[in-house]
Amino acid sequence: MVDKRTVSRRGFLQGTASALCGFSIVPRHVLGGLGFTAPSEELTKAVIGVGGMGRGHLTYPGARLVAVCDVDDNHLKRALEMGGEGVRGYKDFREVLERDDIDIVHVPTPPHWHGLISIAAAEAGKDIWCEKPMTRTIAEGRKVVEAVQRNGRMFRLNTWFRFRAGFYGFGTTVAPIKKLVDSGMLGWPLKVTIGETTGFGWKFYWSGKTDLKPEPVPDTLDYDMWLGPAPYKPYHPHRTHGTFRGYWDYDGGGLGDMGQHYIDPVQYLLGKDDTSPVEIEVDAPQQHPDACGSWRRIRMRYADGCEIILDGEGKDKKAPYIEGPDGKLFRGFKSDIPNLQKKLDQFPDPEPQETDFCECVRTRKKFALNESNGHRSCTLVNLGKIAVRLGRNLRFDPEKQRFIDDEGANRLIDQPMRGPWHL
Repeated sequence: MVDKRTVSRRGFLQGTASALCGFSIVPRHVLGGLGFTAPSEELTKAVIGVGGMGRGHLTYPGARLVAVCDVDDNHLKRALEMGGEGVRGYKDFREVLERDDIDIVHVPTPPHWHGLISIAAAEAGKDIWCEKPMTRTIAEGRKVVEAVQRNGRMFRLNTWFRFRAGFYGFGTTVAPIKKLVDSGMLGWPLKVTIGETTGFGWKFYWSGKTDLKPEPVPDTLDYDMWLGPAPYKPYHPHRTHGTFRGYWDYDGGGLGDMGQHYIDPVQYLLGKDDTSPVEIEVDAPQQHPDACGSWRRIRMRYADGCEIILDGEGKDKKAPYIEGPDGKLFRGFKSDIPNLQKKLDQFPDPEPQETDFCECVRTRKKFALNESNGHRSCTLVNLGKIAVRLGRNLRFDPEKQRFIDDEGANRLIDQPMRGPWHL
């Protein structure tokens, strides 16, 4: 177990996130100017958080693994066995960030750590590959954007449906759908329905438990460090590792877990990467203050009238995925527009996107899903979470990124962190 006082004596962050603004390391691949890297130079990476999702990050190609970090001894041992010769293990992420031989830091921790570690990595001169949801709160997302851009870092969010892989139930990538939307054949404004027909329900009922009884903390787990900025709650295994998603302090149920996978491509399709909805309507049972529960329906409306419907109950089984005044698009890329493909061939393809993160690290070109558009799509997840948690409809200002006339909702935008951690 790493002695946090040792880290502090080394001068790194003085044991807290409060000294982030004063800390800077110039990594080897940007010496001599913003962005030049010899094509032959090998990139290196560290993975912070090597539980179930984190172990997948060990094998992502493009960079050599040199360090792994976890507060659970069992996770760390397994990751070291997978990593092989030359990979070092750590219990405290701050020691990882001290190393000047690491180019990319992967952050597949629980979401309540995403913001703090991403900011710390940016201040330490590292490029960042972060898991979804990007941050647990809207304010943390804004701070990540600021830190990444202030330090000239590259950032990638780990969901890829806006640019590759088979889009949900359509038998195609998102590109032809984007082409259809941009063509104007569906008309405007558009309504997008995300429900059972796109597979949205498969993790929807990811809920917490309301009857947890305190249990002894395992000797193999640094529970205080696992909690980090989250409020102290007595240990129970259901709070940690995979099932942490069912608690507001660490994530946001099924919406927090899978929501950005489904919502991010919609922001791209609708051309909303620089804005957010202005109204959020919710239909949900009263929520427990600690444990996330299910919900029935969330409707988000943009200023221009476009809407996103999150159909939690799966009632809209026959609803089109995208519907406009002039046409509809259903699962399987089926439409009520005659000769759709022939008509689409007359329109230009969507603009190409940068989809190789390691190449972005070398060239300093922004990744397709970066800190800016990633924050905006994560904001939709957090808007939905806040509406469900409070059980009321909300109005939102996309420019100020604040709720209108609702201080209770605004308190959930920038939630306090447990000392000594803060932004």
